[in-house]
Amino acid sequence: MLHVCAFARPVHNLQVAMHIIWAPWRVKYILGGAGDGCIFCDKLKENKDPENHILFRGKKSFCLLNAYPYNSGHVMVAPYSHVGELELLDDEELLDLMKVTRMAMKALNAALKPDGFNIGINVGRVAGAGITDHVHVHIVPRWGGDTNFMPVTAGTKVIPQSLDGMYETLIKEFAS
Repeated sequence: MLHVCAFARPVHNLQVAMHIIWAPWRVKYILGGAGDGCIFCDKLKENKDPENHILFRGKKSFCLLNAYPYNSGHVMVAPYSHVGELELLDDEELLDLMKVTRMAMKALNAALKPDGFNIGINVGRVAGAGITDHVHVHIVPRWGGDTNFMPVTAGTKVIPQSLDGMYETLIKEFAS
């Protein structure tokens, strides 16, 4: 359940409303820290694909929902190989990574009908990589107007569907 609280605070002699959104599911991420293992490798070994929101396992790479999405349907594609940089993948791994990325885009298009995508690979901490030792591709569906007043003026992003709900929506497209 999401709870919102508002209060006013002065900013440059103006009263500006500060909104606090209670998101208790994020405490697991905050308190868990980086952990000892690799999130990608650990999820693969568990063989709990629905629980871990793994949508597809290919020959050399796999696709899963991002647990902390920038937008509804934000997925990641990662190779099975535990490497931190693209140049450490062999040609077959790199090709499969791109094929699964394309498959994910087709599934997202069919299920969510976005107007476009942000697709990116962050290599290294300074480039924005939250997980630096296992290279992965982010695929973020985008819609016209999805950047509205909430993130711009309130610094708040609203994700309208739960991860479990999104998994149920997308798994049908990956299965077809």
